[in-house]
Amino acid sequence: MKLTPKRTKSDSTKAAVKAVQAATAGPIKPPAFVTVQKRDVSRWNAIVQARPRDTWNDADLILAAHLARAYGDMADLEAIIEEQGMITPEGVNPACNMLDKATRRALALARQLKVDAISTVGKSRDIRKGSELEASARKTLEDDDLIPRAHH
Repeated sequence: MKLTPKRTKSDSTKAAVKAVQAATAGPIKPPAFVTVQKRDVSRWNAIVQARPRDTWNDADLILAAHLARAYGDMADLEAIIEEQGMITPEGVNPACNMLDKATRRALALARQLKVDAISTVGKSRDIRKGSELEASARKTLEDDDLIPRAHH
C-alpha cells in the first residue's frame, strides 16, 4: 500500500496553479527548530527554491540548513585562503583541508536533498543539445547587429 499521496501531473492546470501559488509565497521559512544564520539566508533561499515547495519535509529542511551553513563555511574558508594563500610559512594552509571537507559535506548533502546539478538540470548528455543551441544562438547574435540584446 502506497503511503505518499498521489502527485498532480506536472502538465495539468492544477499543477500550474500550485506552481504560481508556491512562487508567490516566496521561499520556505525555516521551521522554529531549525537555525539558519543571518549570513546563510540567501543560501537557504536558493536551496529551498531548487525543488518544488510541496516536496520539502521537516527532515529535509534540517539538512537544507546544514547545507546552507556548509556553503557559508566554504565562502569563509575561501576568503581565508585568498588572504593567506594556499601555502603559508608553516606549510599547507589548514583552511585548504577544511575547505575540502566542507565541500565534500556540501556535495553529499546536495545529493541527499536532490538539489545537485544532476537532480535539477539532468545528466550532461541530456543537456548537451541545449548547450549547443545556446552556443549557436550566441554565435548568431555576434554575427547580427540588428538583433537587440541585453546590456550589462
